[in-house]
Amino acid sequence: MAVKRKIIKERVPTIERPPEERIHDFREVDLGYTFELAVKEAERCLQCPYDYAPCIKGCPVHINIPGFISKLVEYRDNPDKAVKEALNIIWACNSLPATTGRVCPQEDQCEMNCVMGKVGDKINIGKLERFVADYAREHGIDEELLFEIIPRIEKKGQRVAIIGAGPAGLTAAGELAKLGYDVTIYEALHAAGGVLMYGIPEFRLPKEIVEKEIEKLRKLGVRILTDHIVGKTITMEELLEEYDAVFIGSGAGTPRLVRAPGINLNGIYTANEFLTRVNLMKAYLFPEYDTPVKVGKKVIVIGAGNTGMDAARSARRFGAEVTIAYRRGPEDVSAREEEVHHAKEEGIKFEYFINPVEFIGDENGNVKAIKFEKMRALDERDSRGKRKIVGTGEYVTLEADTVIIAIGKHPNRLIINTPGLEVDRRGKVVVDENLMTSIPGVFAGGDAIRGEATVILAMGDGRRAAKSIHEYLTKKRAGQNA
Repeated sequence: MAVKRKIIKERVPTIERPPEERIHDFREVDLGYTFELAVKEAERCLQCPYDYAPCIKGCPVHINIPGFISKLVEYRDNPDKAVKEALNIIWACNSLPATTGRVCPQEDQCEMNCVMGKVGDKINIGKLERFVADYAREHGIDEELLFEIIPRIEKKGQRVAIIGAGPAGLTAAGELAKLGYDVTIYEALHAAGGVLMYGIPEFRLPKEIVEKEIEKLRKLGVRILTDHIVGKTITMEELLEEYDAVFIGSGAGTPRLVRAPGINLNGIYTANEFLTRVNLMKAYLFPEYDTPVKVGKKVIVIGAGNTGMDAARSARRFGAEVTIAYRRGPEDVSAREEEVHHAKEEGIKFEYFINPVEFIGDENGNVKAIKFEKMRALDERDSRGKRKIVGTGEYVTLEADTVIIAIGKHPNRLIINTPGLEVDRRGKVVVDENLMTSIPGVFAGGDAIRGEATVILAMGDGRRAAKSIHEYLTKKRAGQNA
């Protein structure tokens, strides 16, 4: 007679540092699971069959989620074995699990349709993925697994160039390296990682973790050339002469600006500039690192996406009083629910339905206030399903000695100016169903084709592109040997 399984409805929480402590430093907020807590959370999983599991279908890289979770329970008496088996399953689809476990919007993807959610809390998939990656790294299990994978790689003798060492480029590189291709990444900045390094703060994604995940790719044979700007240091034409295929993963690094009087006043940053100085150039450790950043006493961040939340929470850690100004209502905030919750815990204020129309300066050319028009929402919806908003003709002025603009980004202009490369009116690279561009042998993915999107969607594109590149080069190789 089958034993009826007891369903544990409540999610096992991870350990978080209290807000009154964490606002004074950039150390990580969420401390994750211990092995014992991870097993308890894994036991809650209903183990939906692989062909049915909604969590797998919701994951852009299609990790076998019930599969890796089951290993934590199956080998609960042998933590090293449990983690190695789980990591092997994850790595089949995702080369950067310590990163995605921290920054993926799991609540909108794998966790969104979790069957467990019908009777209780959804499984904490992201935190379990992070646990597996962290434990493996800390105990040398990832190195052990790499040493088993590398000897099985069969070299193809063909070369692929990757433009951009962000999530899309790193994922494509890892997948192609495992398939036996000679892969070289060209990165414009002085460090690989893209938005993982320059855009996401240390308290959400420690840079040491990103560097160690990238180091795994190097051990797979991926060559990474930093300070190489495709379009200046080397052209697309030169890449196509040297390589059999090219993947564009250059991201969306050109910030959008508010078109309003006073935008050039001192004390106004784009979120890109502010976060790059803080994260990649270590301004939060000044003067240990020689990168100063000026943050005033009253900071207003314009925009309520993940980038805006990162900028606001970073400014708060410099001791500022921070307000997020958003032209829509709270239901339209695009930042992760967890990040909004953390921001509010840390004392960040939110002002809704206000839109900047003028930046006001003092006699020295420094910003001192912002004039906003009050907005209101209509019942009518736009193409994205959001309520349309209109101005009311009423205005409010808020004091600010630092302003951070976080209203979105456009693709890299140097790339989209490549002769023969088709782009749409918003500057996004146009691709077909196989992610190939208008230039034969050149593929693209991530923010370069989507505009500003999530890390995991970019990684999904990188994985899809690697598959398409493999098919393209297989046919090319067959033609050469015919």
